[in-house]
Amino acid sequence: MGRYLLRRLASMVPVVIIVSFLVFALINVLPGDPALMMLGENNNDPGAYQRLRTELGLDRPLAFQYVDWATHALTGDFGTSLRDRMPIRQAIGARVLPTLELAVLGLALSLLISIPVGIISALKPGSWIDSLATVLALSGVAIPHFFLGILLIELFAVNWHVLPPSGYIAPWTDLGENLRLMLLPALALSTGLTAVQMRHVRSSLLDVLHQEYVLTARAKGLHEQTVVLGHALRNALIPLATIVGLETGSLISGTVILETIFSVPGMGRLLVDSITFRDYPTVQAMVLLLALTVLVANLLADLTYGLLDPRVAYGARAGA
Repeated sequence: MGRYLLRRLASMVPVVIIVSFLVFALINVLPGDPALMMLGENNNDPGAYQRLRTELGLDRPLAFQYVDWATHALTGDFGTSLRDRMPIRQAIGARVLPTLELAVLGLALSLLISIPVGIISALKPGSWIDSLATVLALSGVAIPHFFLGILLIELFAVNWHVLPPSGYIAPWTDLGENLRLMLLPALALSTGLTAVQMRHVRSSLLDVLHQEYVLTARAKGLHEQTVVLGHALRNALIPLATIVGLETGSLISGTVILETIFSVPGMGRLLVDSITFRDYPTVQAMVLLLALTVLVANLLADLTYGLLDPRVAYGARAGA
């Protein structure tokens, strides 16, 4: 297990380097000039413009800019925001909690819905419940996050007045109001994930229910609930762990959009504002951290296999 973990961590290093280089290169070819944005387009002082570019290091070759940025990033120093001259590490730290809360709530809602519905659909294939679940799953995949978010605001906030339309309050300030504000964006975020997870739980459980060990458990006279929950479900959830890891990218992209719609002051909204202002250092740091999040999520999904199925071996026994 330890050797496997070290190998996986080592394999992440070149991926992070490639991602950081691509992000740095692509951002610097985007149209717009941060110095011009800071001075204003009506600035008529060429000297001030050149001095600001020199101060920001924008007049240096891109290769030197990248090496300097990457070297500092290794120590956790992502530089200073061009927009508000605030340390980027501090700005990101202030935005982590809302994004983390939204992602956790969205993932939790998707699992709470997808697993029971997937089990029922697998136990009653072809029934009206299975057909309804299929229609809802297809609808969940087809409807974009931003459109669903607007519909939820229109329905629950504007028409029914049961939930607030937008905003954010820290959970330690008012937990009840915090959950009321986060329910709509979490529901909008979870819909697509729920649809994908539900279909995988159904198909995986259908396959497991026809395995010999399940048939043997039934032949012993065990109750159907014991057979499904005690024997079949645990193995059926292994593909779900893979899907959760792979869907981390969708989870992150969903938070970027929904934080803007619901006025949640998280990392996604910070990323959008930084792109709009051409705040290159902040955008680079944000994208790099999001890429690391996806890599870590996939690593955790792989490690979950061993918890769900003791037959899964790591290291030398698995020949990994």
